[in-house]
Amino acid sequence: MHFEGIYTPIVTPYHDDFSLNENALAETVNHLVAAGVHGIIVAGSTGEYYAQTTEERLDMMTRCAALIDGRVPMIVGTGAIRTEDSVMFASAAKAAGADALLVATPPYAYPTGREIALHALTVDRAANLPVMLYNYPGRMSVNMDEDCLDRLGRSPNFCAIKESSGDVNRLHMLARDYPHIALSCGMDDQALEFFAWGARSWVCAGSNFAPEAHIALYQACAVEGDFTKGRAIMSAMLPLMRVLEQGGKFVQCIKYGLTLRGIDAGPPRKPLQPLNKDDKRELAEVIRTMNTAISNITGAKI
Repeated sequence: MHFEGIYTPIVTPYHDDFSLNENALAETVNHLVAAGVHGIIVAGSTGEYYAQTTEERLDMMTRCAALIDGRVPMIVGTGAIRTEDSVMFASAAKAAGADALLVATPPYAYPTGREIALHALTVDRAANLPVMLYNYPGRMSVNMDEDCLDRLGRSPNFCAIKESSGDVNRLHMLARDYPHIALSCGMDDQALEFFAWGARSWVCAGSNFAPEAHIALYQACAVEGDFTKGRAIMSAMLPLMRVLEQGGKFVQCIKYGLTLRGIDAGPPRKPLQPLNKDDKRELAEVIRTMNTAISNITGAKI
């Protein structure tokens, strides 16, 4: 599978009692497809998979597959501490019609590079689907190091990596030493650098509520090769990225941003708490300012 474009890790909309808001989920899928995103990721961190039961995760796979209905690729996250659970989620994803898997380092266990590779290879053997690796040491505590990546080269299914370390030196290393594993931006404030180093895709939670802005940056850099335009768009987006990352309120901001688009994404599941009034006001203002700036740059209404 060739990962190209904007891939949205979709939120899980909830009612106030934390039950699934089925109508809002359908609205979100249709909103993303209509906006032109290139793929939807189910059970990413933004989807709060870590706060869901096994039954809820399995239901989300089949439900999203039906809603997407083949209009864009569906990638399913297999994140779990136990390899056996990741295998189960991968097999279920294949049965649900997933086009690819997102395979992360098992959290909390603190595995070595060899152990991460063996985990990923076991998931690969169970599902035999294209895989986007997910390197996020900020949450998982360890990197997918060279030992891990060398071992994973034994399977052609490992065709991309969402790199979320924030380490520019790793970006250089991946681009130079592992050209067979396509780079996918997983660090929003480095999107321009990723595209400059050859990335063709961006997994971006903000595209839940601002797909037009994220597509505009991808279009300028990856499609048109116009990095002057790309820098202008990136500059307009940076205040939003700062708001999303500050204070540990990332999921809450994504869900409220979608609510501002008229789709009630509801609260995050506990232990996370919704944004307060000041946070909501700041986010709304930053989004308005960004949209105006990008519209002026691209000439397209956002």
